[in-house]
Amino acid sequence: MTEIFTGSFTQQEPIPDEGIAAANAVMQSGRLHRYNTSGHEIAEAALLEEEFAATVGSKYCLAVASGGYAMTTALRASGVQHGDKVLTNAFTLAPVPGAIAAVGGVPVFVGVTEDLVIDLDDLAAKLDQAKVLLLSHMRGHICDMDRLMALCDAAGVAVIEDCAHTMGAVWNGMPSGRWGRFGCYSTQTYKHINSGEGGFLICDGAEDMARAIMLSGSYMLFEKHRAAPPVETFAKIKYETPNISGRMDNLRAAILRPQLRDLATQAARWNARYRVLEAGLAETPGLRLIPRPEKEQFVASSFQFLLLDWSPDAVHTVLARCAARGVELKWFGGSEPKGFTSRYDSWRYAPSEPMPASDRVLAGVIDMRLPLTFSLDDCAMLARIIRAEVSAVYQGNVAAE
Repeated sequence: MTEIFTGSFTQQEPIPDEGIAAANAVMQSGRLHRYNTSGHEIAEAALLEEEFAATVGSKYCLAVASGGYAMTTALRASGVQHGDKVLTNAFTLAPVPGAIAAVGGVPVFVGVTEDLVIDLDDLAAKLDQAKVLLLSHMRGHICDMDRLMALCDAAGVAVIEDCAHTMGAVWNGMPSGRWGRFGCYSTQTYKHINSGEGGFLICDGAEDMARAIMLSGSYMLFEKHRAAPPVETFAKIKYETPNISGRMDNLRAAILRPQLRDLATQAARWNARYRVLEAGLAETPGLRLIPRPEKEQFVASSFQFLLLDWSPDAVHTVLARCAARGVELKWFGGSEPKGFTSRYDSWRYAPSEPMPASDRVLAGVIDMRLPLTFSLDDCAMLARIIRAEVSAVYQGNVAAE
């Protein structure tokens, strides 16, 4: 009997009861704006910032309206001006080059390896073109951060980490987001904690965070922040930094605080599902799994594999056959952007020279969401279906050659 998967790839778990109760309390108070506090009351947003900073070991944290806003704020606070070049991954999602464009910067794309991380040799060759690298830990894959930081530090290039897919992840003992000048996170629905939209910006630099807080639209209420630099840090910055409003409200903060406390447990659940898929797809003919280095402690809310050097027609056949059995796979190799699967040659506002080695990798990238509403048995079934359909198409192509 042919197995058909009936789960939803977009269905997340419900908000925890504690978060719902906290959100109700905020709504009943009417004090949704983060600075609308009375007396000694502490805003949910300020408490969330304090708790997130403690979670990742950062001095300072700012809760904002989205991960994209976190990146644009980090770029502005780092001094990126109109026309400045900014290095970034060729394999990422559209909000990353979008953040660079939003501040008037010009993306310079760096290649991707078969391990789905930034090509450090290509980065080394391009470091003289910019003073900032907006590094995307795309789909939760972390490169050799020790080598990357050594390269960037030697070249005087500041690193801003896009950690939308790596909240809770670690490289060689250091949390994702703590390596560079800034770390940027997302709390959009498909990320590791869910407020629909939202994000965080972390750093250890007092002036950097003071600029970010002013940029976020604190008016002159920066004293109401807790995971923030001393008030005197704002003495000059408050007069010269524009207000580009992008604050997180107390409602979203209330929803997020219980989820943040449960992040490590949720990460273990995601990784258990990932390992079931990985085991089920091991040694599938024509399919390349992505190796996970020993130094990388990842949080796998999605799953990727490569159909490397397959023809577009063969990939389309796999996608169609899996879809017919209820398995939604996304492909980064399509000639046109579809959903979130755009790539560097899709972003025509940021023209780039062709990168044949990266094009070869991108043409084979298959992506699948991995929500926690899937059970371990669900993941085993997904692996069986993908393995069967990839094998059938691969063997058919081999036989036809």
